[in-house]
Amino acid sequence: MKESDLDNIRAELLKNVGKNIQRIREQKGLSQFDLITKMLGEFDVTNVSRIESGRNNPTLFTLYRIAKALDVSLPQLLDYSTTGK
Repeated sequence: MKESDLDNIRAELLKNVGKNIQRIREQKGLSQFDLITKMLGEFDVTNVSRIESGRNNPTLFTLYRIAKALDVSLPQLLDYSTTGK
């Protein structure tokens, strides 16, 4: 597999997970600001925007914090099969 193929897979994965986070957040009627106020510890709203748009590669701990704030499991947060890829 070429490096460019890996870059494409990475970009697609980040985009799909980000869309899923956004979908769940919106289904729960939360703004990005509402989400960060529910997260453990400090977090910047611009980081949520970057994650949802696939421009930021969140750590596993950040994904855990987002999942807890959205009251979903980590697997649910990462399951983007229902986003309409």
